Amino acid sequence: MARDRTIIVPPASAPAPSGVLKVSGKEIVGEDGKPVILRGAGLGGHLNMENFITGYPGHEKYMRKALKKVLGEEKYDYFFDKFLEYFFTEKDAQFFASLGFNCIRIPLNYRHIEDDANPGVFLERGFQWLDRVINLCAAEGIYTIIDLHAAPGGQNGDWHCDTGIHMAFFWEYVEFQNRTVAIWEELARRYKGNTWLTFANLKSPFDQPHTLKVAGFNPLNEPCDEEHYRLLAFYERVEKAIRAIDPDHILFWDGNTFAMDFSKFTDPLPNSVYAIHDYSTFGFPSSPEPYKGTPEQKAKMLRSYERKVEYQEKIGGPVWNGEWGPVYASPSDGADWESINEDRYRVLKDQLAIYEERKISWSIWLYKDIGFQGMVYISPDTAYIKRLAPFLEKKKRLAADEWGCDVSTVDHIFKPVDNWLLEEVPGIKHRYPPMWNVTTHVGRVLRNILLSEELYPEYAAYFKDLSFEDLEEMAASFKFENCVQRQGLNDAIKPKA
Repeated sequence: MARDRTIIVPPASAPAPSGVLKVSGKEIVGEDGKPVILRGAGLGGHLNMENFITGYPGHEKYMRKALKKVLGEEKYDYFFDKFLEYFFTEKDAQFFASLGFNCIRIPLNYRHIEDDANPGVFLERGFQWLDRVINLCAAEGIYTIIDLHAAPGGQNGDWHCDTGIHMAFFWEYVEFQNRTVAIWEELARRYKGNTWLTFANLKSPFDQPHTLKVAGFNPLNEPCDEEHYRLLAFYERVEKAIRAIDPDHILFWDGNTFAMDFSKFTDPLPNSVYAIHDYSTFGFPSSPEPYKGTPEQKAKMLRSYERKVEYQEKIGGPVWNGEWGPVYASPSDGADWESINEDRYRVLKDQLAIYEERKISWSIWLYKDIGFQGMVYISPDTAYIKRLAPFLEKKKRLAADEWGCDVSTVDHIFKPVDNWLLEEVPGIKHRYPPMWNVTTHVGRVLRNILLSEELYPEYAAYFKDLSFEDLEEMAASFKFENCVQRQGLNDAIKPKA
């Protein structure tokens, strides 16, 4: 007998008094003209999984393939259905609202709503998972921004595009762009209208139209177009496609090259917010020095921010910082882990002071993970962490993930490769993207891709022979009640009354 895979989508809440949000000069405002500052976090790791967030190696699509091989289709479906259900629940939304936040950015992997083997045919289950999060948030008065984090072909060469390679083929093949436009047309059809959106073609247990609270659309996360003009052409094209269906919602456009470069942008598109991502190197293991909040360090942090928002200042538009925030140390990082985190909280507070003084909207990265960057993280006592602890330690030792990794453990292996490349092909110093050095390029190909490909079976082996009850317990590790708050982070960013 087949297991019931029904996705329970909560019923809609009452309409929001603010109405549709829109852009007015340098502000986001409600229908009453009053300014609205969006403060919140990204729900990474849920509808777009990432290796450092949930502990697998490499790329989501190949991790899923390895797990399906070990579990079989029925257990595979069961585990991921439970994972998606438990990762974000009513309790998460209630906690998030209790801190005073009003917006969650929802990263979306296109594979939830379209199969590469059958492009153009949309998958209803993916929309239902999206609807579920939006309605859970709406019930607590939380806006949502839908973010296409992984687009067909990959809009950048990093792991979070989930291509499994280091090339951004989105820009090379127009078919990937065509598919992305069609995805946004479908999203626009489903979520057009008021702030609380009504749509009639949701197939849910309630069998009725739902009204959803969506602040706007973030059509492409962290695009990286070396030639620049292809990105601008795509933005103009997808804007027209969305506006033909949904003329009202704010569109949030990331800058080029990981949302940091607006140098080739010209006139702004209407009712649009241009988004930066403002990670500070002071908040990562690669920081050139410990951050103590000296006048020189604060000045450097401010210069970095001001460079990123030059375009918004020029056009007189609002700023949305769609991603920012340090990563944090844990006891396994050594005896000084707590002092490291004190420095990281200092980075956090000084960045936030910049944003609050300028009254910009922001979305910190991220809400939930396994203990690296999240506002909450799953307890070390959960079944998932206890079972996978040896693998997580190995992955950390090998610097298999790119994000926030400490490469000092593998420098003795890879530094000779870096130096060899610099000697034999010195042009690699100028390889796009410009903020990547040779160490980053080598790590991306050799560790994040090649090494991780060999780690997929090892990760999947931890799931071998697990019963449905075991899989339930593994997935339940991600429930809010099984998580720990990162109190220093939450206290620092909680909006003041």
